Amino acid sequence: MSDTHAQTVAYVRDTMLPEQAPPTSETGVVKWMRENLFSGWFNTVLTLVSLFFIYQIVTGAWPWFANGIWSTSSLAECRDMLQGETGACFSVLTERWNQLLFGFKYPPDGYWRPTLAFVLLVVSLAPVLYPKAPRKLLVLTLLYPFVAFWLIWGGTILTPIIALIGFIAGYFAFKRFEYQSFAMGMLAGVLATVVVWWIGGLLASSMPGFLALEAVPSRDLGGFMLNLILGTVCVSLSLPIGILLALGRQSSMPIIKWICILFIEFIRGVPLITLLFVANVVLAYFLPPGTAFDLILRVIIMITMFASAYIAEVIRGGLAALPRGQYEAADSLGLDYAQATRLIIMPQALKISIPGIVNVAVGLFKDTTLVSVISMFDLVGMIRGPILASTEWNGVYWELWGFAVLLFFVVCFSISKYSQWLERQLATDHR
Repeated sequence: MSDTHAQTVAYVRDTMLPEQAPPTSETGVVKWMRENLFSGWFNTVLTLVSLFFIYQIVTGAWPWFANGIWSTSSLAECRDMLQGETGACFSVLTERWNQLLFGFKYPPDGYWRPTLAFVLLVVSLAPVLYPKAPRKLLVLTLLYPFVAFWLIWGGTILTPIIALIGFIAGYFAFKRFEYQSFAMGMLAGVLATVVVWWIGGLLASSMPGFLALEAVPSRDLGGFMLNLILGTVCVSLSLPIGILLALGRQSSMPIIKWICILFIEFIRGVPLITLLFVANVVLAYFLPPGTAFDLILRVIIMITMFASAYIAEVIRGGLAALPRGQYEAADSLGLDYAQATRLIIMPQALKISIPGIVNVAVGLFKDTTLVSVISMFDLVGMIRGPILASTEWNGVYWELWGFAVLLFFVVCFSISKYSQWLERQLATDHR
């Protein structure tokens, strides 16, 4: 029987066949093009038509870029060098780059100050934007607003130091009385901060030259630097205010709830440009005679109010998306309202609200260009005002507006890509 059984099995392989490369049509660029560009007759037609239009645009615009002039001091000189040929006058960018970035009044020998402040901004945002960054770097994040204020506006370093000490004193006073009641803690924190600032103001006035940089008035800020300042400050302030408004709108206390509802609905029903006109003209009538209220501070207040109302609605949507079981789980653990909100509810609501928050942030950053209508020389204000009004560059449009589009696109696209990365990092429910 063993011989008969052995004859029924002709051959048994005892080694594996070597792996072979997949077909060319199933790997690399060929596979991607077949699946994404030529997956069917309709997609193939769309791809060919799109390539035709792209070719027409590129071939039409390429001479304009290739023949660009970078080294003249006026539009007339550019046209003389081009001799009737198609070409861009990029000389306006090399000639007026400092005004486009820093405005036309900021001291030229102080350009390093806002540049350093921007570099420090990127470093200080790292522990906030990247969850795996060392938590010790949060100290840099907390110190950055005070350092940036001193670098950009100048003056004695005692001013930001006193402001920092005031916030620290207010925080410790709040924590000291928080357990009695939240309102008592807030009152103690505000009083402690005001007292420290009052005493520190007297001290700073007696030593105005202590580690002082050249003071720059707010009216001298301009260019893309002003857009970055307004965008960064207003987004940073509107997020916590929006969280408080969203929680206040869901509060069980009628007065707080209706105050938040009226604020949100009123701000959302008013165009931002109207609020900017209020900040520029109307707000001064409600202040005591002779009161000097910085225009940039007024604009920051109005833009922050506008953005916080929209962020509040985005976060309210995130809170509404949480299942009721999360609130019940917090109650079962014996957590009070503040602990449950901080540890369980708000982290999940913010994760859900990331796309909406980023959408508001991108829109807010682009809306900072509206300050040009109230005579603030941001990037758009510089182009529409001093540059195009000059005799040397009157008539240059595509080069200047293209440069503005590029700057805003880089910033907004970076914010969008970061939000997509953060969503993937926080998508723990699908792992």
